[in-house]
Amino acid sequence: MTKTVITDELKHALKEYLAENPMAELVQTYLFFIEKKFNLQPAVFPRDKIIFQSSDDAVKHLEKENKLWHEAEIKITFSPQSVNESTKKIYICPFSGKVFGDNTHPNPQDAIYDWVSKCPENTERVGGLKSKRFFVSEDPEVIISYIPKTKPKEPVKKVVYSSVLNGKLFNSKQAVIEDFKKNYLKSLSLNEVQGQNRFTIETSFLEFIQKYLVEDKIASFVEALSEVKDFEQFVNTWVEAE
Repeated sequence: MTKTVITDELKHALKEYLAENPMAELVQTYLFFIEKKFNLQPAVFPRDKIIFQSSDDAVKHLEKENKLWHEAEIKITFSPQSVNESTKKIYICPFSGKVFGDNTHPNPQDAIYDWVSKCPENTERVGGLKSKRFFVSEDPEVIISYIPKTKPKEPVKKVVYSSVLNGKLFNSKQAVIEDFKKNYLKSLSLNEVQGQNRFTIETSFLEFIQKYLVEDKIASFVEALSEVKDFEQFVNTWVEAE
């Protein structure tokens, strides 16, 4: 049996954990130890009901499956009357670049619907009628690109990124990723991961858990703790329970 090494930093973390959770069972404490030792930061993606080893791991898997963002091209028509430094949300016509700001129009969502339904550059048809497709963005970098730095220019085209999850436009892939992490992932402890039955654990993460949640590794952990006086009462309780 390989001897478990518990660093001073991990001992300190375990002391704090057991002080806050004096009734913690052995497996519960061991999972906390594993979480800290390997700096695990499990995250659940509730929409797909999958738990990943970390938010970065979730991003890696979803990017590979093209479930995070799509590249899009927008036309920018500069109009200081429609967008200014106080604008927080914009509605964009993908055909002409016409834009309505949340602070420059009394009802921008109705306005964009009306605009795209009549836009002369809109050649998309849905059921014989003009498409009412439009973009929405709250990304400051996208919004500021609609504010002319000098006198108004001719319309220009710009590559942006559309979130697969909410359809909003972002200036960069990283902005889409940050929105995803903030609004679509929920952090879990390793104990919560092990104790739940509502979600599927991503395959490589499940294999990691199964690799360490085995009897000989838990026994080695107990043996290492038994050599530290501060943990003696907890070890005795666990051994008696066994």
